[in-house]
Amino acid sequence: MTDQTLVQVVLPGIVEPEDLRVQRTAVPRPGAGQVVIAMEATGVSFAEQQMRRGRYYDQPPFPFVPGYDVVGRVYAAGAGVDPGLLGRRVAVLTKVGGWASHILADVRDAVEVPEGLTAEQAETVVVNGITAWQMLHRRARVQAGQTVLVHGASGGVGSVLAQLALAAGVRVIGTASVRNHEALRAAGVIPVDYRAGNVPEQVRELAPGGVDAVFDHVGGRSVVDSWHLLARGGTLVAYGSASTRDDSGWKQAPVLKIVARTLLWTALPNGRSASFFNIWAGKKMNQNRFRARLRADLTEVFAALRRGDIVTPIAARLPLARAGEALRLAESGTVSGKIILTP
Repeated sequence: MTDQTLVQVVLPGIVEPEDLRVQRTAVPRPGAGQVVIAMEATGVSFAEQQMRRGRYYDQPPFPFVPGYDVVGRVYAAGAGVDPGLLGRRVAVLTKVGGWASHILADVRDAVEVPEGLTAEQAETVVVNGITAWQMLHRRARVQAGQTVLVHGASGGVGSVLAQLALAAGVRVIGTASVRNHEALRAAGVIPVDYRAGNVPEQVRELAPGGVDAVFDHVGGRSVVDSWHLLARGGTLVAYGSASTRDDSGWKQAPVLKIVARTLLWTALPNGRSASFFNIWAGKKMNQNRFRARLRADLTEVFAALRRGDIVTPIAARLPLARAGEALRLAESGTVSGKIILTP
C-alpha cells in the first residue's frame, strides 16, 4: 500500500452545515481481518441531518466523521483477508465514518457490489434499500394483494419501500407533497397530500377497511394516526421521528416514546401489531446472524435495482470537501433523489 492522504469531513459539534471541517491525515493500515476501502461514493441521509443537531438517538459524542454508508474499492487488505478482494467494489453500512476518502472496515461487513452497477447506483440503495427491504419483508411480511401506507413516499427510504412493495404485488398509498404526486402516480403509487392536514381521512377514503401495514418515519402524532389506520391483522412499522428533528431536549425521548407506544399497542388484544425498526438491532447479540441477514438483504436489493424494480434518482453530486453544501441542500427539501458525495 503506497502512502496516501486520508481526507475526512468532521462534525465538530452542533454547528451549521458550513461549519463542517475537512481534515487530512495518513491512510490507516488494515489489521487482521480488516480492509481499507477507497471511497467512490457516499451519501447524505436523514441521519446526518439529525446528527448535526445532536438529535440522532444513537450518535457518538462530538467530534466524529459522519457518513452512514459507503461504496468503494478494496484498497488494502490485512492478514487473513482474501487478497482476491483487492480492487473489488464493495458496500459497507457504517453508521458513521463514511464521509472520508478511505474507510477502515471489518471485511465481514463488506458486501460485494455486483457487476453492472456503478458505485453511485449502489450507494443510493445501501442504507435506504436495506431499511426498506427489512421493514417490508422481515418486519411487515407483506403479501401480494395487500394495501400499505408509506409515509414520505418520495423520500429516500420511502421511495425504495414503495417500489419494492409494488414489485411484490402490493397496493401502495403514499404521502408526499403535491409536487411529487405526478411522479408517484406514474410509478403506480396512489398519492396523498400530507400538507392538507387530513391524511387519515384521505387514506380512509382509499382504504375504508384499513391498511395492512403502515411505514412511518414521521413520529409524533403521525404514529398515533398510523396505528388507527390499520386493518385487523395489520402492522405498524415506525422507523424514525422526522417531525422532532428541530426540537430541543433529550434526544432519546422521541424514539423512546414511540417504542413505549408500540409495545403497549402490540400487547393489547386487538389483532394488530406495532414495532420500532432499528437497522442495527441484534448486532451486539449475534454479529454473525446480523451480518448474514444484512448481506442477504442487500444482495436482494442490488438484484432489484439491476432488474429495474426500483429506480433511485441522483439529485446531486458534490465532492467530499463540499459536504457542507450537500448537507444544506439535503435539508432544504427542494430536491428529490439521493445526494452523493464523491472523492
